[in-house]
Amino acid sequence: MLFTQYYLDCLSHASYMVADETTGKAIVVDPRRDVTEYLADAEEKGLTIEGVINTHFHADFIAGHLELAERTGAWIGYGSRAEAEYPIRKLADGERIVLGDVVLEIMETPGHTPESISILVYEHADDPVPYGVLTGDALFIGDVGRPDLLASLGYTAEELGRMLYDSVQHKLMGLHDDVRVFPAHGAGSACGKNLSTERWSTIGEQRRTNYACRPMDEETFVSLVTAGQPSAPSYFAYDAVLNRKQREVLDIDTLVVALSADDFLAQRAAGAVVVDSRDPQEYATGHLRGALNIPVNGRFAETAGSVLKPGTPLLVVAPEGQEEETLVRLARVGFDTARGYLPEPENVFVTIPDEMQSSSRLTAVALTERLRDAEPPVVLDVRNQGERDQGAIPDSLHIPLAELPKRLDEVPKDRPVVVYCASGYRSSVAASLLRAEGLTDVSDLLGGYTAFEALQQTV
Repeated sequence: MLFTQYYLDCLSHASYMVADETTGKAIVVDPRRDVTEYLADAEEKGLTIEGVINTHFHADFIAGHLELAERTGAWIGYGSRAEAEYPIRKLADGERIVLGDVVLEIMETPGHTPESISILVYEHADDPVPYGVLTGDALFIGDVGRPDLLASLGYTAEELGRMLYDSVQHKLMGLHDDVRVFPAHGAGSACGKNLSTERWSTIGEQRRTNYACRPMDEETFVSLVTAGQPSAPSYFAYDAVLNRKQREVLDIDTLVVALSADDFLAQRAAGAVVVDSRDPQEYATGHLRGALNIPVNGRFAETAGSVLKPGTPLLVVAPEGQEEETLVRLARVGFDTARGYLPEPENVFVTIPDEMQSSSRLTAVALTERLRDAEPPVVLDVRNQGERDQGAIPDSLHIPLAELPKRLDEVPKDRPVVVYCASGYRSSVAASLLRAEGLTDVSDLLGGYTAFEALQQTV
């Protein structure tokens, strides 16, 4: 057996290739949209990708099933409850896919979504215990898939929670302790609230350490897994629907386009939104008016999906050498409407001083002083609720970043605003969004709540 995990840090996303070395037959599970790595590995190892299986309709990224099917002729598989605009192979509970001596077996594990499946992997067809199980978003390391996402239109969180209870407590926990667990996501993903940084585990280890895997009744389980979930980025519903549709396949060569300064500025004037993926400090020093700062060196794709509107024409200003990375990361979450990028932006910026602006970033010391003023600024906390529960700046307004685009009217426009997060990444994003929406006196907190809290402990 050849078994490969592909892990994408920026989306905390794991995909897999399972193959029989003797027959050369391979299956790819939960692929991302840029599929070059899977194809290169298959060619290097002499494999034929015969099928692509998605464990469910993903909400946090656009899966690469159509790209792989077009390049390889592979069939596309889903659980038996799935319905899509493109031809799919519906995989029944207990169905076995024979690659040779290596065998995959389908296990229906609904709950995160109604069509969710897990895939048992047998290194040898007659092995009494599977080598591992690909759990998709049903079971994570340290957590289970959240049942409250809009990916499952027409179902309530409670209905899906009850499905998930049976899937986790009875089906997955019914497996042997030695079975390895390979989920579709890790720490940082908004698909759960307590995901581990570990890339794989075992059923036995999860039985011992995962809060949702210990024995409990259904009511307790549903209450636990629905409580305290982070705000879902707004693009999740869009991606969940798009993954069902017959859409255009990704062509990176047509996506990564260098624009002339005149073309870039003309498209900006026509309404395209500028995504500035440089470091927050570089952005603060000088940027185009209205540009959104979403630094590429961080959780770029998920953050971009939280503040951008699907279908909006986009223009990219990126750090040198990271233009393609910025554009591909946008496309991974369904934002393939970028018209291109601006080469050597600093050389262009000096020629258009009237279109440029700088932005304010405050230290914790400066913010503390301003909070003593007779008319202190509005302090906006854009962290998730779980972070805020651990401590917050007194009297701060709380709007998680994922909710900010829909709650902009809650931010006072007649007072200075200081935005903070944990360390300064999300606050720069949020501050740029507020400026783009017309607020003129907006700063963000350098070092975030971490720096503010440390200062309070020294005074």
